[in-house]
Amino acid sequence: MTAKSMRPREYLLCRPEHFTVEYAINPWMDTTKPVDTDTSVSQWEQLATTLKDLGHTVHTLEPEAGLPDMVFSANGAFSVNGTVYGARFRYPQRQAEAAVHEKWYRERGWRFVTPTHTNEGEGDFAYVPDRGLALAGYGFRTDVRAHSEAAEALHVPVVSLKLVDPRFYHLDVALTVIDDSTIAYYPGAFSQASQEILRHLFPEAILADEEDTLAFGLNLVSDNKHVVINTEATQLADKLSTAGFTPVTVNLSELKKGGGSVKCCIAELRQ
Repeated sequence: MTAKSMRPREYLLCRPEHFTVEYAINPWMDTTKPVDTDTSVSQWEQLATTLKDLGHTVHTLEPEAGLPDMVFSANGAFSVNGTVYGARFRYPQRQAEAAVHEKWYRERGWRFVTPTHTNEGEGDFAYVPDRGLALAGYGFRTDVRAHSEAAEALHVPVVSLKLVDPRFYHLDVALTVIDDSTIAYYPGAFSQASQEILRHLFPEAILADEEDTLAFGLNLVSDNKHVVINTEATQLADKLSTAGFTPVTVNLSELKKGGGSVKCCIAELRQ
């Protein structure tokens, strides 16, 4: 087994100071279940500390009152090689977040492309460096027309994958990039045609089962060696360990009430 080598990353996170579940725009959100904001902040701080301790750079986006889902910063944009393809959220409750992300990137000199089609950033886009391509989900949040728009903006080919299970409404809860060429995914989240595409492109992919996918196990981040993953996804963590990766578990139980976990909280900044 080839030894894994960590590659330092830059990430953008947003502290969940205003996090709550006051509306329901995915199957995980339940407005009748109370959210402990202090606990969500504590869990988020542990995530941020974990990333820093692993040697990564963590930038933060200033949270804004009235935007409780800003903690899910992955949804705000998708960057490749110094260019940022911005988000255009489907639901009105989150649409104001897009301008906050755009301002952050523009102020720091990124080339920013404002989208015309609905898309939710890294929620539905995943970059595979060694392949030089992006995988992109559609079916619930992102308009498939955004895929060709992103390809033109970012100068990378984009492979469209249809999501068919509403529990896995974003690509990043059904599929993840583990290293520069390896992915893991849950087949049942995708249409038969998309499953065939994934099998053809990634015959050595790590397959997650439904239990770990429901535990947001695939909603992880990896630096090619360490895999920061939800504590509940034990079987997937074992598979990753067997494949030579080092699972690092975090508990984001409060943020899970909003329909997200590790990856949802992290936008990767690809300069």
